[in-house]
Formats: sequence, structure tokens, C-alpha cells
Amino acid sequence: MSAVAIPLSARKLKASRVLPGFHLSLGFTIFYLSLIVLIPLSAVFLKTFTMSWDAFIAAVTSDRVVASYKLTFGASLLAAFFNAIFGGIVAWVLVRYSFPGKKFIDALVDLPFALPTAVAGIALTALYAPNGWLGRYLEMVGIKVAFTPLGVLVALTFIGLPFVVRTIQPVLEDAERELEEAAASLGASHWQTFAKVIFPTVFPALLTGFALAFARATGEYGSVIFIAGNMPMVSEITPLFIVTKLEQYDYAGATAIAVVMLLVSFAMLLTINLLQAWTRKRGQAEKV
Repeated sequence: MSAVAIPLSARKLKASRVLPGFHLSLGFTIFYLSLIVLIPLSAVFLKTFTMSWDAFIAAVTSDRVVASYKLTFGASLLAAFFNAIFGGIVAWVLVRYSFPGKKFIDALVDLPFALPTAVAGIALTALYAPNGWLGRYLEMVGIKVAFTPLGVLVALTFIGLPFVVRTIQPVLEDAERELEEAAASLGASHWQTFAKVIFPTVFPALLTGFALAFARATGEYGSVIFIAGNMPMVSEITPLFIVTKLEQYDYAGATAIAVVMLLVSFAMLLTINLLQAWTRKRGQAEKV
């Protein structure tokens, strides 16, 4: 029987079953996610449950731990916010303009992906230290970056930039420029075109990039420990505090802090994802 004679619905059904059936694929998916994600996370919770409630509260609410929470989550949010703004500008330039060295700049964006985090931390420390290339000039105007919370922010911004750029870039490439031209022909200003046409298109991708950059920053360790200075109550991040607990063989205390970080990060990512889904539904409703 020729392909033309096969009903369209049958051909779609046949095409959808190129890979193994639903039950086998779903079983493999659950098994793989359980092996890679669920079991390790369950181990963290199970180890934490060996502690009493009072011991858990004492472990996760000490002054030193709370200070590390504030620095880790605060710096991660700020870094993700800065990356959302400036990463969006970088993506716009790479998509909408042609200039010498564009391929080099485009490849440079991925450098934080490929560079070992420890190397990134050493490089940033050498650059922003009081005797570094940039640090010596910043020191003259009273700005100290290395071994301060500002250094943590710089490191987290560095490692989070590619997530925003690579998330927004394909959306901008697929955007219909005819809509921008139509808005301009109807008398819309540049700002009105951006606010009414461009921004609603890239906003869901911008939220995704923000969420990815935030998630990456909260768990960052290698690039931060060198430039942070790791001073208790000042520039000590939570991942470093967890490593310190492990070195002291306080495994339950380490997992207790990890559980708090996991729950807070999950709640924030869930909120961002719900907002992203709501934005997409609103955009589809407006198109209809």
C-alpha cells in the first residue's frame, strides 16, 4: 500500500511510535530520573531525619548559618537580576547586529560553561585583588571587591551569564520582525515597540534564563571560595559551610543545611515557573 493511501491519522500514529511505546518510555524515564535525581535527594532527607527536631532547628538557624543564607540567596538573586538585564542586551546585540569579531564574542559567552570553576575563581581573584589589574584602581576610589560580599556577587554573575544569553538568543532569532515593522509604520516609538512587541515575546525566555542563573548561583562553590575570603558572618557562602560540616564529620548537620537550601531553591524556582506558565497562557489568549 502506498504512503498516499494510508489515512493521515494512521500515519501520525505510526510516526509517533518510532521509539518504544509509552509504557516502556515512561518506565525508563522514571527509572533514570529516580537513579540520577530522586535517590540522591532522598538520601539527603533520610540522613537529616536521623536528627531530632531541636537539633535540626539548632543546626539550620545558628547565626553563622543564617548569615550564609542571606549572602548566598541574596547574591544569587542579584546576580540573576543583573544577568537578566545585561544578558538580554548581549543576546540582542548578537542576534540583531553584525560586526567584526561577532563569532569570537559569541564563543566568549560560553566560556563560563567550559572553564573549571576553580580556575574562574583564581582568575577573578587575581583580577580584583587589591594588587590585581582592576582591583588596584578600584581600591583607589574606595571599592574593594575581592574578599568581600561584592566579590561573591561578581563570581556568581560571571558563572550565570551564559544561561540567560543562550535562553533568550533563539527566541530573538525566531521573533517576527514584521511585527516590529508594523508597529513602526503605525507610529509607535522605539520604546513602545519594545514594550508592546519585543518584551512580551522574550519575557518567558527571560524568566527561564533568570531561574537557571539563580539555580546555578545558589549551588556555586569553586569560583566563589577564592574571591570571597570566606570570613564567617561576612563573606561565607552556604555551600562552603556545608563542606565545612562534612570535613568535621557532621553529616547530619550538613544535610540539614542542604535540605533548607533545597526547599528554598525549589520554592523560588516553582514560583518562577508558574509565573512563566501564566505569562505564556496570557500571551496565547491575547493572540486569540
